[in-house]
Amino acid sequence: MGEGVEWGLHCCLALAWLDEQAPIPAGRLAEIFELPPVYLKKRLQPLVRAGVLASVAGARGGYRLARSPERITLMEVVAAVEGTTEAFRCTEIRQRGAGAEAAASDFAKPCGVAGAMRRAELAWRRELAAQTVADLLAASPAGAPARMRRFHERLGS
Repeated sequence: MGEGVEWGLHCCLALAWLDEQAPIPAGRLAEIFELPPVYLKKRLQPLVRAGVLASVAGARGGYRLARSPERITLMEVVAAVEGTTEAFRCTEIRQRGAGAEAAASDFAKPCGVAGAMRRAELAWRRELAAQTVADLLAASPAGAPARMRRFHERLGS
């Protein structure tokens, strides 16, 4: 998984903590996390396409959560940023080399490696789908929201 997922989730947290009616400009979010604005915009665009964030164009534009934190799952953010392709792709290497001599019936069922990897991926996806941005908010250090708001205010809202 790329760091875009981490940035996407942290931006969702920041937007929830700031909880403002006005959208937060991408440049402001980039300043908060000390990132180049162009880099961050590229990370936020898939979240807009997925309906996790709303984007408002113009001089007073920016980003805000498209839905309440309780309605945004971690899996949605991961899928928006990374795509929905499975992490493990079985290429049937068991049918090469010594396996090339085996009967076709030996390969009628998926191998144990593919099965184990599929079960692990399903468990991972279920766990991320069961957690929301609101869960992350609840697990955050007590001072994090106030610290984010103070920093945002210092940058000049």
